[in-house]
Amino acid sequence: MSHSTHRKSSTWLGCLVLAAVSTATLQAASDSPQPTSQAVLVELFTSEGCSSCPPADRLLIELDRQQPVSGTTIVVLSEHVDYWDHEGWRDPFSSHLWTDRQNEYGRQFGLANVYTPQIVIDGQRQTSGGDGRAVLSAIEQSAKAPRIDIAISSLERAGDGVHVGLTAGAAKGATLYAVLADDADHSSVQRGENAGRTLDHVAVARSFIRVGKLDKSPLDQKLVIPIPPGTPDRRLRLIVFAQDGHSGHIVGVAAREL
Repeated sequence: MSHSTHRKSSTWLGCLVLAAVSTATLQAASDSPQPTSQAVLVELFTSEGCSSCPPADRLLIELDRQQPVSGTTIVVLSEHVDYWDHEGWRDPFSSHLWTDRQNEYGRQFGLANVYTPQIVIDGQRQTSGGDGRAVLSAIEQSAKAPRIDIAISSLERAGDGVHVGLTAGAAKGATLYAVLADDADHSSVQRGENAGRTLDHVAVARSFIRVGKLDKSPLDQKLVIPIPPGTPDRRLRLIVFAQDGHSGHIVGVAAREL
């Protein structure tokens, strides 16, 4: 896979202004009545080596906690890229897997460069993780799209693995994926652009499993997902989503905490 040139998305000042705007916007939205929910996947591409990323990390935490969009369950996922790791601090949660996934989105959206912090909503829309209003607007728009039913029918941690039962409706061209994520993580950064800071993260992706195609018929499957090394005692989340292989759009998503 070819590599894109990478850039930062904003200055510290822009991010600090965003943080204030985002908190007020989220609080206003969360005051609305909450009818039956439709799930939307919000992916944040981030890095502990990027000084513009902590406000976006906090925004994702607030989206997860407050669930501010009426009628919508926001399923969040932090994907830590590895192209900042040579800038003085190796992000302990980074993986080239997430860099590759972000590059795929970059091609899908016709971007000249991928960047951090970037937020992708349901694989349909992307915006800077420094633009809270744009993120909320994209979630509201994506929630209107039709979905297939996905359910995590069983979930149990046993030994070194997570035993999972999944059901999903048929969807032409779509594949079902499962991500095991840390519920929350904290880091004391010693070097690089965030040196001296303690950073908080939510739903940090640790493993990525291709479950199966949904082209021809509904899926009903049981599988065991290995628990990533270094996470034996951490609280985990399972996030399952169906993604169209051509458009990149997410056509269904479900999540449960262990």
